[in-house]
Amino acid sequence: MAGKNIYIETYGCQMNVNDSEVILSILQDAGFQHTENIEDADVILANTCSIRDNAEQRIWGRVDQFKLQKRKRDNVVIGIVGCMAERLKDKLLKEVDLVAGPDSYRTLPQLLEAVTPDNPQINVLLSHEETYADINPVRLDKNGISAFISIMRGCNNVCSYCVVPYTRGAERSRDPHTIVREARNLYEKGYKEVTLLGQNVDSYLWKAPEGEEGNVTFPQLLEMVASISPEMRVRFSTSHPKDISDDVIYTMAKYENICKHIHLPVQSGSSIMLEKMRRKYNREWYLERVDKIRSVIPDCGITTDVIAGFCGETEQDHQDTLTLMEKVVFDSAFMFAYSERPGTLASKKYPDDIPYEEKTRRLNEIIALQGRMSLKSNEKEIGKRLKVLVEGPSKKNPEELCGRASSNKMCVFPSRGEKPGDYCEVEVVSVTSATLICRRID
Repeated sequence: MAGKNIYIETYGCQMNVNDSEVILSILQDAGFQHTENIEDADVILANTCSIRDNAEQRIWGRVDQFKLQKRKRDNVVIGIVGCMAERLKDKLLKEVDLVAGPDSYRTLPQLLEAVTPDNPQINVLLSHEETYADINPVRLDKNGISAFISIMRGCNNVCSYCVVPYTRGAERSRDPHTIVREARNLYEKGYKEVTLLGQNVDSYLWKAPEGEEGNVTFPQLLEMVASISPEMRVRFSTSHPKDISDDVIYTMAKYENICKHIHLPVQSGSSIMLEKMRRKYNREWYLERVDKIRSVIPDCGITTDVIAGFCGETEQDHQDTLTLMEKVVFDSAFMFAYSERPGTLASKKYPDDIPYEEKTRRLNEIIALQGRMSLKSNEKEIGKRLKVLVEGPSKKNPEELCGRASSNKMCVFPSRGEKPGDYCEVEVVSVTSATLICRRID
């Protein structure tokens, strides 16, 4: 099928965006051409997420839409790749032409060549080695400012609610020299910000081949990337509370261009729930890590994930989450009602016993509280001077610009003709729960 047009939709986290960029690189090297118009596509791929049930339901709906394209034009191939492909395997193969798991993207050209109406193709083998370290991703971002760099794949934590270890396999870290080379190449192309990605970046550990010296930890990798240029910002995601070390925090403080923002998923404020979730830390440990971060980096942005209504969660457990949120005052949060995922430890061990209505009530309380905490967090920024990386025009007012401070907070401020990728100095004059409204000081 070389020479054919390929269209890809990406669902889920930043890591899936990076995976789509890897997929396009592999397919373009094999002679395929990327199109952003589904009407022109010979191959339609959905890069999928399985973390929550509603994410999968959305994909099923899109498959029906893809089939309409298949009816309009002869020889259109529909494929599902990513975590949902790994989890559902043969069930998906009854509905689409191709199913490929996260570790099988190198075989996509061969799989596509082999597809016929009566011969769908599948490869969902997991790998202990694959990191796609030698692949130069095709960047899907529109502005050429920020890019994602995958530093590791898989996860070893096996939290009881999470499907990731079963869909992305065991943890393995990428050669740091290929990471630095990719980051340097992006900087030389004009990118101003890179985000280092991993399911648990704090456990990154590159072990040098036998006979060589130089194991590399995550703090050392951060320093290597930050040293490329002080003009290139470095972000990372996601940190695990049990693993984020003092060395990471001190490395962040040492380099101005390492952004002062940590996404630190708490999931619950109840030690009882955290143990049941197999998070391997408790409430006190989490709060100690937050205190450490803020003692070393006082203005560090901290965001989080929260699950409402996990198996057996009592009202007291729920209240423990609310009080932790009030104590930490997160900048923002991703908040979800618990969604049982087949095959996880929780699905085998614990009944999903919180009624939907009660999950919804608790989630709404969490969302409402976080709205107040986001406003409280932002109000502390009033009067501060910030360095902002311009992303483009404000959505509400094209006469204004928007961009993010080091803390990852969104700023809006008057334009003086700057373009995306420029830095601006601003002062915060007022806020909403989502935005810092600023004036120019340069």
